[in-house]
Amino acid sequence: MPRHLSRLFVLLLAFAGAAASAQTAPAPDAALREAFLAEAGEKYGLERGEVEAWLAQSEYKQGIVDAMSRPAEAVKPWKDYRPIFISDRRIREGQAFMARHRDALQPVAESTGVPAEMITAIIGVETSYGGNTGSYRVLDALYTLGFFYPVSGKPEQVERETMRGKFFRDELMQVMLLAKEERLDLLALKGSYAGAMGYGQFMPSSYRAYARDGDGDGRRDLFGSLPDVFASVANYFVAHGWQKGEPVVARAIAEEGAAPFKPDTLEAKYSLAELGERGYRPTTAQGHALDATLVTFEGNEGTEHWLGFKNFYVITRYNRSPMYAMAVYQLSREIAAGQDALAAP
Repeated sequence: MPRHLSRLFVLLLAFAGAAASAQTAPAPDAALREAFLAEAGEKYGLERGEVEAWLAQSEYKQGIVDAMSRPAEAVKPWKDYRPIFISDRRIREGQAFMARHRDALQPVAESTGVPAEMITAIIGVETSYGGNTGSYRVLDALYTLGFFYPVSGKPEQVERETMRGKFFRDELMQVMLLAKEERLDLLALKGSYAGAMGYGQFMPSSYRAYARDGDGDGRRDLFGSLPDVFASVANYFVAHGWQKGEPVVARAIAEEGAAPFKPDTLEAKYSLAELGERGYRPTTAQGHALDATLVTFEGNEGTEHWLGFKNFYVITRYNRSPMYAMAVYQLSREIAAGQDALAAP
């Protein structure tokens, strides 16, 4: 085939593929779309024409549905989950990041009580210190999950999955409002497949509620201003009850004959005496009475029991997974140890 005809053939195939994709892209349920437009106006004061314009520029992405259907780390045991986030490289890069930004981190830590290494560890776990903040358009992610969230059809899951779709539609409304409030280019915002954004991966509602202007320029920029990022992560912790100077976790031991115990909440609502009566005690004295919960992981050397205090629960408000909270905590300790070594004479 002549070269010019070959090129033409390739272009025609590409055009046909794009046209087929456009034709097969699903449209939102009409009633759901109308309810969305009404709620956006009533709840957030967004003008109907403005919202319709944003929806017209939103695109369904099957890859987002696929990613949401198979989150990578959720099903892993602790022994496999931990190495993903606590590696020599992530520790080393965290120590370098914290040292490089010490002047911006330290005032935030002193004013909020949230340690600099904890702020750094959150950013390290979420985005590898800003190296991977997400490649999906936030508008597309929230549109796709808001209007096309996959429903399995299993009766015991349908209600929960339907509520998740409602959650993402609300986040879609909020990112439209956020773009106006912070003068952001909504079409250019990139984030995770779930619509989380910036160094700390804030959802739009969290961005609006907890982000802070750390550099004093009148904007809350979680994409390009590290002082804003540091102040915002710390404020999120404070808003959820972070206790300055209090422990996060303590290793526990199960006494012989202790019955398996899995609390139905991550809230620190059991006294140490109550946990002791169940056969679980801290391996080191805590110095004063603290409420805690029990978390159990399968580690490389067998079953691990930990007491999670109020500050552990606070970390789980950032991400509901107890393994996530433990990874953040242990990474923060590794980062702090490196800083202590650098400071030693």
